[in-house]
Amino acid sequence: MKVIHTRNALQEALRVYRGRGETVGFVPTMGALHAGHLALVKACREQAAHTVVSIFVNPVQFNDPQDFALYPRTLDDDLKLLDAYQTDLVFVPEVHEVYPEGTNELETYDLGSLETVLEGKFRPGHFQGVARVMRRLLEMIQPDVLVMGEKDYQQCLIVQQLLQIMHASVRFYMHPTVREADGLAMSSRNRRLLPDDRKKATLIYESLMYIRSHWRYMPFARLEAVVREQLQATGFVVDYVAIARSVDLQILQAPEDTEMRALIAATIQGVRLIDNMQINP
Repeated sequence: MKVIHTRNALQEALRVYRGRGETVGFVPTMGALHAGHLALVKACREQAAHTVVSIFVNPVQFNDPQDFALYPRTLDDDLKLLDAYQTDLVFVPEVHEVYPEGTNELETYDLGSLETVLEGKFRPGHFQGVARVMRRLLEMIQPDVLVMGEKDYQQCLIVQQLLQIMHASVRFYMHPTVREADGLAMSSRNRRLLPDDRKKATLIYESLMYIRSHWRYMPFARLEAVVREQLQATGFVVDYVAIARSVDLQILQAPEDTEMRALIAATIQGVRLIDNMQINP
């Protein structure tokens, strides 16, 4: 496994693969890796001859400076895990390698309504930051396959839209959410949970299951209110509980004859957790 820190070294290594006509898969991460990330690496290895993983905590997608400062950074452990999973290249750049022009006055993208609902509403500017870093990483790596996790469903839709804007011929694979034994979606933020809060966090998964089993029998507004009340009673500060169309995340007030998705974002003791679950009509 090669660990590379500069754009030039990355592209030199990729030229060797391209020269042999070998495909390249890419898994973007911000580090603090867990079994969910490793499932993405495994899936990527199955779909491309070589796997590139980036570890970069992108400063321009954090609208809360404290959240950026507290984001876990565990590079040594991350590299050991990736080596054990036979990753070919790990790209660990400094900020100036990704943003050589600096991080002020960056470009903006037309992301449509996806930028203003759910995560976009509660984290203004976040998805512009995601689009900016992903465009730069994709241009540097030019992968044949891009693998990302379904837990960040809205982010996946944003990246798919970015690929269209870029006219990029990249095959996008969204890997199903990887969960702990009690259902909690694996996340780098989970390690910040105190033991009691970790136990309470499973209520998010249970709430999604409740929505999936009750959406036919309760008005959406009432169903969402019940779930919100349950979360708040347990100590969560709730940003949203919503049922939306899967294709574009337009919030629904009643069932539609299309694939839907239940989505929750809630914070407990300063740790913000998100999760979602598909609903098939």
